[in-house]
Amino acid sequence: MKTVFVVAAHPDDEILGVGGTVAKHVAAGDKVYAMILGEGQTSRGERREDISQEVVDELHRNTLESAKAVGYEQVYFANFPDNRFDRVDLLDIVKEVEKKIRELKPEIVYTHYSGDLNIDHQYTARAVLTATRPIGEYSVKEIYAFETLSSTEWNFDYSAQTGFAPNVFVDITDYYEKKEAAMNCYVSELCEFPHPRSLEGMDVLSKTRGMAVGKQRAEAFMLIRKIG
Repeated sequence: MKTVFVVAAHPDDEILGVGGTVAKHVAAGDKVYAMILGEGQTSRGERREDISQEVVDELHRNTLESAKAVGYEQVYFANFPDNRFDRVDLLDIVKEVEKKIRELKPEIVYTHYSGDLNIDHQYTARAVLTATRPIGEYSVKEIYAFETLSSTEWNFDYSAQTGFAPNVFVDITDYYEKKEAAMNCYVSELCEFPHPRSLEGMDVLSKTRGMAVGKQRAEAFMLIRKIG
């Protein structure tokens, strides 16, 4: 049994990027936890305070319902301002991640790809790499970056990045229904196809990644670090 920790920027990223893999970990007997760093929703108003706490609370209820569908043991909310991580000291985000890593002692960590278009995803990736630096008695042996529909594929600026280049594929053929059920819980986050963050978009990506490795469906990752 392993302890797995998913660090995501927003509610639904923990499903879009790694939901099928989480369900597979749980089926194997692993315990999987998630930390959602951003509160969600509040970037959709002119000002952060334009979005009521009731709206944010409803989204977080969706998160907990979604977590049950794939088998997350527990979800933690850090409530940093949505799509405004660049206005928060990176150290504050790092400390939140470090605190949970010390508490949970995960062997495996999944988080965002650092080249995503979304600024919160970029800061999350940086915070995780800082929080998991191999100092002293560290537990993390494997770190993987996942792709997030409507952010990873929308960053067309490749001047400093080579783009998301997966080198690890997880067969989620038997777990895709759980991922889809989990995503269905996010009523406010789902869009209509051809928007990538739609059930059809998720379906297409899982088949595309599966096809690349001879499987019906897969989730793709970039291996950031592995200690044998």
